[in-house]
Amino acid sequence: MIERVLVTGGAGFIGSHITDLLLSNNYSVIVLDNLSPQIHRGSSRPDYLSSEAELIVGDVRDRDSVERALLGVDAVIHLAACVGVGQSMYEMASYTQVNDVGTAVLMEALACNPVRRLICASSMSVYGEGLAQRPEGTQVAPAERTAQQLRSGRWELEDDGVALKPLPTPEGKQPSLSSVYALNKFCQERLCLIAGRAYGIPAVALRFFNVYGPRQALSNPYTGVLAIFAARLLNGRPPLVFEDGEQRRDFVHVRDVATACLLALKSEAAVGEVFNVGSGESRSIRSVAEDLSRVMKRDDIKPHVTSKYRAGDIRHCYADIRKIRDRLGFAPHIGFVQGLGELAGWLSEQVAEDRVDRATAELHERGLVA
Repeated sequence: MIERVLVTGGAGFIGSHITDLLLSNNYSVIVLDNLSPQIHRGSSRPDYLSSEAELIVGDVRDRDSVERALLGVDAVIHLAACVGVGQSMYEMASYTQVNDVGTAVLMEALACNPVRRLICASSMSVYGEGLAQRPEGTQVAPAERTAQQLRSGRWELEDDGVALKPLPTPEGKQPSLSSVYALNKFCQERLCLIAGRAYGIPAVALRFFNVYGPRQALSNPYTGVLAIFAARLLNGRPPLVFEDGEQRRDFVHVRDVATACLLALKSEAAVGEVFNVGSGESRSIRSVAEDLSRVMKRDDIKPHVTSKYRAGDIRHCYADIRKIRDRLGFAPHIGFVQGLGELAGWLSEQVAEDRVDRATAELHERGLVA
């Protein structure tokens, strides 16, 4: 029976919501988190992290911290990671150390201290471009757009010069790793599943799509497009939208993500499997920026569409959620309009440092934005 759960990265945005849900379902929770300054403003315990959770401040790469956190634990939800496609393209060593080596350290510790369930937070980024369809109905896994195509401003996916229509992306689509971050997340999920099989640890990988909601790290310019847009709007600046803004993503509320983790923790049908966690709906990035401006009552600030592209970005990807619905009974309960309204209410009480210009300049200096 699972009673005590370790959540690595549990003091962060997603982890704190998972912690709340676990506590409300009578689990005891240990949180291992390094309180990274890129995510957390201070080095102290975040105010939003439940006082009922035990916090161990430590790095997932540190074997002693990991072993201390694992004492008496029945299950692990592994969220600890550096997160950000753009930043991963120039901080390659740091991302690989935290994401891949950190996961390997955790797996070695679990080999000596097996648990009853291991859940790994993976990402939709492993797909690269999402599934697509040719005009006659043939489904294809699109190739990456070429630098020449992007330089000429031809943003849409093509197959032999024919424009493609985006489709919901199922778990069976072959991974296409377009960034260092995507490579890291695929490595993380495979490490967990491989080690799980080898050491008799029932393991599950959950591929999160674009997660949003209260507690997002507003001053982190590398992750969570809604948080990045919100930081700009709170400072009276327009959201920066790359390409033409018509790229499509799947936005899923953080409490629905927490529910998916709880289902994976409890269900035997989850073991050894990979599941998408999304809303099953797609929205253009431009429309999301406009919607956020409206709910934050900043209608006078219009998104700035840059007509530039970033290395590692993909055009379209949204989730086919039939597998997690059929196997685990998952259904997203928080619609985008409701979730965006809740986010706006939380944002009204927040202060954010807008670091987007600095982050974009770093990408420019390295030739990763054109």
